[in-house]
Amino acid sequence: KKFGIIDKDQITIMVHTGSRALGHQVCTDSLRNIEQAMNKYNVKVPDRELACVPADTPEAMQYLKNMACAANFGFSNRQLITHWLRESFQEHFNKGLDELDFHLIYGVCHNILKIEEHEVDGKKMKLNVHRKGATRAFPPEHPDIPIDYRSVGQPALIPGTMGSASYLCVGRPRAMDLSFGSTAHGSGRVMSRSKATKLFWGTKVREELGNKGITIRAASPKVIAEEAPGAYKDIDQVVQVSHDLGIVEKIVRLIPIGVVKG
Repeated sequence: KKFGIIDKDQITIMVHTGSRALGHQVCTDSLRNIEQAMNKYNVKVPDRELACVPADTPEAMQYLKNMACAANFGFSNRQLITHWLRESFQEHFNKGLDELDFHLIYGVCHNILKIEEHEVDGKKMKLNVHRKGATRAFPPEHPDIPIDYRSVGQPALIPGTMGSASYLCVGRPRAMDLSFGSTAHGSGRVMSRSKATKLFWGTKVREELGNKGITIRAASPKVIAEEAPGAYKDIDQVVQVSHDLGIVEKIVRLIPIGVVKG
């Protein structure tokens, strides 16, 4: 009820996108700049993807600014998509927003760095927490949770695939002990996009989804094949692991009826 989901037949919409090419370019440019600065600070790493510099250096500060710009672009992107969704629903149902009760439950970034306070070896420390393929799952009463949800825990959105369930969970206390207040942000791939396009046919995937009562609209059969349900892990098993460990608590299981793939 806290999230406004009170009916098992209620329609919810998940918008899963971000900064796209801008974010990729920010990462590419920043990685190059950080790599060039590592010698200056005598930093050595076993893999270039671990490139880093001290957090108080000009290069680090510039990266945080660039990343924030990309994150803001992602929020704006999702806001525009949500605006167009609202317009479509108003037109289709010939109702106003108040009557439709088309409200945002939660918006969040994943694949981002956050500066947070965590306990390490019994001491509270300020850390740069990098979440890649992960999302925040802070427990109830954590000060960084929006006040409306602070009593229940941070909403954790865990999307599945075009043909499987997705979950709305809330963070639990064990997340702070086990994963720096984090959980998976999705089911996770078992193969790359390129491999998926070799194993699955987009038209066949569309047909299989249709047989399950799921309508899909996509730019091409290729992008459908890239996101074929068979290219991902079992979302129910993935979420159950976090639930059983006390990282999150399952609140709502969402079943797909329609998919739009860019």
